[in-house]
Amino acid sequence: MKKPETDYILTAMLDSHESVSDLNLTAGKPLQVETYGELTPVDMKPQLRMLTPFQTEIIALNLIGRDRRLTETLLREGSCDLSYSLPGKARFRVNVFSQSGHYSIVLRQLETKIPTIKDMGLPEVFFKVSKERNGIVIFTGATGTGKTTSLAALLSEINKDKAVHIVTLEDPVEYIHTHKKATFNQRELGKDFSSFATGLRAALRQAPKVILVGEMRDRETVEIGLSAAETGHLVFTTLHTVDAGQTINRILGMFSSEEENQIRIRLADTLRWVVCQRLLPKVGGGRVAAFEILGTSLRVKDSILHGEAEGKTYYDMMEASTAFGWTTFDNYITGLFEKGLITEETAIGYASRRSVVGRGIDLVKSARGESTSKIDKLEIDMGYGKTSKY
Repeated sequence: MKKPETDYILTAMLDSHESVSDLNLTAGKPLQVETYGELTPVDMKPQLRMLTPFQTEIIALNLIGRDRRLTETLLREGSCDLSYSLPGKARFRVNVFSQSGHYSIVLRQLETKIPTIKDMGLPEVFFKVSKERNGIVIFTGATGTGKTTSLAALLSEINKDKAVHIVTLEDPVEYIHTHKKATFNQRELGKDFSSFATGLRAALRQAPKVILVGEMRDRETVEIGLSAAETGHLVFTTLHTVDAGQTINRILGMFSSEEENQIRIRLADTLRWVVCQRLLPKVGGGRVAAFEILGTSLRVKDSILHGEAEGKTYYDMMEASTAFGWTTFDNYITGLFEKGLITEETAIGYASRRSVVGRGIDLVKSARGESTSKIDKLEIDMGYGKTSKY
């Protein structure tokens, strides 16, 4: 199988269904694409009913090409990341990985059009985030929840309004930004720098005003990122955490107990926003994003410095600061249910605190005049407590 045949297979997979987000090639399974959050088999000619280990390995090698670094990474670590293009058709973020001695491949289709905050319907507070001058902004969530897309929209807003130098450190480069007011230098892990820590350290000598770090994977990257934020840079980055509180604790947990107090002080001074994302199944098909947003205030800084306490949790602060654009997942999910975008089952299933979302749903139903109970009939047992004659 040669590269043109690989391109033919990928093109057929892309064209097989609407809204294809991922291509999945696994030995022992047919060709599959993910559409609206579900894996679906692909019919094509000639028919590939079940991929063999040899076929997946050949396709993997065609995607990697003759890149020695990627081949060595795959053999040494068991997986590797790369970008791949179908000329005039699509770009992909690719992960090739070993499982049970065979190779599997997942290709995430990348958008070619740069998204905007308005077009994506992101919360209005995103415009406020884009106007920050310095500090660190952290986007969190599981893989595939849209963190990169939201960050691209923020950078697009900055590109439109500010004549600044923006350096991005990505793995791989997903959205290719054109130069508008801003000047972009987009660097890719492996091709342009060896690790996020070394790339970030070099970026400090490249006179940027804005730095995007694809992911803060280790203690060294976090420390350099804090240093960049302290010296007047605006740093955007991502972490794999589930909510705002866990994000702050995760950063603190990367350092030893002797360093903790100093890191608390530095984080309290530099943190500007924590934005957490989840993608929920949408009524009628597709998916809709839910957000948890934590900004900075004296109360937040105090909690970072001294830890959370009863009545002074990050969750409490987000609930009390909705006027500033802050929100918890639970409030946002309740709002999505109120707009009819998600079902009650979805709202409860994706909630952080089910009791909070349950009460919110009951309030929405009451306002609509709908029943908030599944009990249809209530009857008084007139015979309760009476002694039988028999």
